[in-house]
Amino acid sequence: MTALALAACGGGGDEGGGSGGGGGGDALTIGTSDKITTIDPAGSYDNGSFAVMNQVFPFLMNTNYGSPDVEPDIAQSAEFTSPTQYTVTLKPGLTFANGHELTSSDVKFTFDRMVAINDPNGPAALLANLAGVDTPDPTTVVFNLASGNDQTFPQILSSPAGPIVDEEVFSATALTPDQEIVDGNAFAGPYVITNYDQNNLISYEANPEYQGLLGQPATSQVNVRYYADSSNLKLDIEEGNIDVAFRSLSATDIDDLRGNDQVEVVDGPGGEIRYIVFNFNTQPYGATTPEADPAKAQAVRQAMAHLIDRQEIADQVYRGTYTPLYSHVPDGLTGAITPLQDLYGDGNGGPDADKATQVLQAAGVTTPVQLSLQYSNDHYGPSSGDEYALIKDQLESSGLFTVDLQTTEWVQYSEDRVADVYPAYQLGWFPDYSDADNYLTPFFLTENFLANHYSNPQVNDLILQQATTPDPAARQALIEQIQQLEAQDLSTLPYLQGAQVAVVRTGVEGAADTLDPSFKFRYGALSQG
Repeated sequence: MTALALAACGGGGDEGGGSGGGGGGDALTIGTSDKITTIDPAGSYDNGSFAVMNQVFPFLMNTNYGSPDVEPDIAQSAEFTSPTQYTVTLKPGLTFANGHELTSSDVKFTFDRMVAINDPNGPAALLANLAGVDTPDPTTVVFNLASGNDQTFPQILSSPAGPIVDEEVFSATALTPDQEIVDGNAFAGPYVITNYDQNNLISYEANPEYQGLLGQPATSQVNVRYYADSSNLKLDIEEGNIDVAFRSLSATDIDDLRGNDQVEVVDGPGGEIRYIVFNFNTQPYGATTPEADPAKAQAVRQAMAHLIDRQEIADQVYRGTYTPLYSHVPDGLTGAITPLQDLYGDGNGGPDADKATQVLQAAGVTTPVQLSLQYSNDHYGPSSGDEYALIKDQLESSGLFTVDLQTTEWVQYSEDRVADVYPAYQLGWFPDYSDADNYLTPFFLTENFLANHYSNPQVNDLILQQATTPDPAARQALIEQIQQLEAQDLSTLPYLQGAQVAVVRTGVEGAADTLDPSFKFRYGALSQG
């Protein structure tokens, strides 16, 4: 799973290209229905926000185009100098776009504030193994780790936990408003932001001071337009008002666009997964409900696993752009197994209402179970409504559940889900790095990104153990064991794995090569070519 880059190759067409400004000169216009929560790295852990951070903030480690491996970005070198110390040496003469020096002090500030703020929507959970940061001189950073031989730490430095921020602009104790970040020109990545209208329009300009791994962008000016309605996104790519449409068109729209010779649909493999999160306090029979009963709560989750028909969702809603997922680690990663297929349903991936009935009866659960289920109507694409209507139907047609299905826009959704508002709810996940750990650590540690009150000390310890196990075979065995335990607990219920799709206007010269290093969106696993 590698870096995703969306960029024009320049030249061709009339000056300015289409009305989106792409196709000619160095300008490119991208359209997306993604949403930004905040561009403060401490306060968001979602694709829409991270897509911006990737353009404007530097990283100590990064992934080059077409490669799944991390390498030094603004670092000159990075290595383990002891089992519990990871030492990074910065390149000399680094500066932010505002002229402030970028030193080891900024790096320490970055990680200290993320841990201190520990925002429920932020990526601080990825830093669970970080014990502290030392800065012996202006270009040396020593990361002290609680557990030695951390196999994932270099990759974590390239993840949403890794953007380096300017200590002269950012607050040490609270999230910094987006406009203050933009006004402070606190950027040192490949681009700077020249205009910022959150979730409406962002204008980027290449940063000539960037000294990182990715090199100078080939596209000097990029505009990103944000769409509330994917049908308008589709219309604008068809009419040439934008050059690239990415996240998220419906499966029907993508099928239709494949027959349009004015655009090119570019497919790539993906590590995206879709899953249902259970709040262990507020789900049916959860810890804070009047009828609290852990065994009954688990039976409810397991009954849902018996009833979900993944293939029907993949075929009926997504027309094959998603495939069934039977574990918490997606197919294609080392250590991925399929315990959900083995334990639930008919044993071949299909549903089984009789088994769902048996598990509820054995636990003494009264049916139908009243379930509140929430999804976002604007974050995971226009098909989410159809997706969750079908899940509701699959649960209710058994006679075992009555589902109250509700929807909320993402900005509010991201706040509500960590405030115990939703007993069960939709999430999607794109990998921060190409390792099974990234599908385990954020979700199943006792202090996790989901904030769903799930805690299994055995799982917690195994996750920490696998992350520090150098032997590949022994580590893989631990990853498989974690998946087996999670298949029993079901703190989340994964059901789909998806690819990446971008639509490129053919009026842009070199459209076939539009996936180019000049504008990088590391949403998932769409690579060059």
